[in-house]
Amino acid sequence: MRGEAILLLGGTTEAVILARRIAGERPGDRLVTSLAGRTLAPDRGEGETRTGGFGGAAGLAAFLREERITRLVDATHPFAAGISRNAAAAATEAGIPRIALLRPPWMRAAGEHWIEVACLGAARDALPLGARPFLALGRQHIAPFRHRPDLAPVLRMVDPPAEPLPFTATLILGKPGASVEAEAALLRDHAVTHLVSRNSGGTRSHAKIAAARRLGLPVVMIARPPEPDGPLARGIDEVMAWLGG
Repeated sequence: MRGEAILLLGGTTEAVILARRIAGERPGDRLVTSLAGRTLAPDRGEGETRTGGFGGAAGLAAFLREERITRLVDATHPFAAGISRNAAAAATEAGIPRIALLRPPWMRAAGEHWIEVACLGAARDALPLGARPFLALGRQHIAPFRHRPDLAPVLRMVDPPAEPLPFTATLILGKPGASVEAEAALLRDHAVTHLVSRNSGGTRSHAKIAAARRLGLPVVMIARPPEPDGPLARGIDEVMAWLGG
């Protein structure tokens, strides 16, 4: 029996783990992982890899047809709403099954002070005069903060910025710390007063949230966009079961 040809829209930790599961448990399948190309050395996982955009839903649908893809798995970031919409539309146009893997959001724990907001602009406006926020947002999401010259932001980026930042900030290069202790030390050493974060969910980047709780820092938490249309999987096992159906 011929195996599936699976396109995995990746860029998340879950996508890397899922790619390894598919390669190990479904060796007869062809796996293509698509990455946005925002970092210089991403985790590529298993199988074939392509980097860059498709040119919207129409371009993605054309790729699905040209590559004879039979299954589409959307394992992109929970805030990548535009990509998820394109994935749903492209799968429908190409006439293939699609599933979206959506990890659960973080829930506020006892002792955490969250200021919950709906968007980046609201997060910017929620900060008090003269705050020193740690903007855990990614370089493509920091532009709204240029309108608050009273702030003294701290940024962390995996790669050096290709262009000058839109405002003066303390820049730290590197990936998120693996432990609460490391993240707490970073926040403390840079005299951070607030943490600004999107509610991405997952365990890999939760250490900064726990570190803010340990230091008693407020967290300006940006709510997720609406969930993509179904079908949805809440875990990797659910995706594997869907592929086996």
